[in-house]
Amino acid sequence: MDAYPPKLLSVVVPAHNEAPGIAHAVDVMLQALASCGMNLELIVVDDGSRDETFDRVRDMSQKDARIKGLRFTRNFGKEAALLAGLAAATGDAVVTIDSDLQHPPQLIPAMIEAWHKGAMVVDAVKRSRDNDGPFARLRAGIFNAFLSKLGGINLQNSSDFKLLDRVVVDAITRGLPEKQRFYRGLADWVGYPHASIPFDVGARAEGQGKWTLWKLMDLATTAIVSFTSAPLRIVTILGFLTLVFGFAVAAEALIGWFQGRAVSGFTTTIITLLIVGSFIMISLGIIGEYIAKIYDEIKARPSYLVESTVGINGDEMLRVDLTRPRQGVLVDRRTGL
Repeated sequence: MDAYPPKLLSVVVPAHNEAPGIAHAVDVMLQALASCGMNLELIVVDDGSRDETFDRVRDMSQKDARIKGLRFTRNFGKEAALLAGLAAATGDAVVTIDSDLQHPPQLIPAMIEAWHKGAMVVDAVKRSRDNDGPFARLRAGIFNAFLSKLGGINLQNSSDFKLLDRVVVDAITRGLPEKQRFYRGLADWVGYPHASIPFDVGARAEGQGKWTLWKLMDLATTAIVSFTSAPLRIVTILGFLTLVFGFAVAAEALIGWFQGRAVSGFTTTIITLLIVGSFIMISLGIIGEYIAKIYDEIKARPSYLVESTVGINGDEMLRVDLTRPRQGVLVDRRTGL
């Protein structure tokens, strides 16, 4: 590693209500990177925590200038936190990693080595998830397989634990104006040279996971709508199935009429109405999800609002490109601007 000239590595750490363990997590990360041969900045993005997470970050920043932080005005979600961290990062390479230490920081030197060898996106791929429950493993497996199949991107055992070259970071933060984002998918979609490194998911260091079933469903919907129009094709398929079913029912009724058999029709009518009604409601729901995402995009609201920062210049953090919509806004507490 010493053969390479020193460059700057940025480490982005999204955090939400992580006050009990954030200091320990940062210490572990700094220790793991002590001999990586690169200068370092570590950016903690406080995603609207209701505890003292940002106070802990501010205290650490005062003792170590490499530690920086920014705090949202409210909880905007992990995807927004990752975007803000990438926008604030100034490194030649940027690593995104969870604050609960389930992503092992000890793997980062190997990711840096792969980057030096030419990979512009280095994915840490989950080899085992023994610390997750059976339901969590099943849910993740179904979601990744479904989106990989429909969206044409490889998400099998993927995670948010990645290293991105500066070119990739700029492409994601400045070249893609969309507001509804799915970081894992975008990192694969941009198409730059990839490398993968397997890891075993560790036990959570402190506290409880913040992902609720509703949040996971919302993320899954965003991912599917953002990367594939296949569900809309399902609507067309349902329409053809309904048409075929209708022809079959009509043919059965006509045959019975020509043969002089009494046609009660009650059961057939009820079944037909239930099937057609279900198909219609499913189709409307799918179309509605796409319309909702379109509505969110055309409102053009920023993906996040930053209330305060420590160790980060607000103007540099925003990286405003006047030819493109801003992804985030820094709100001054005193002026509200």
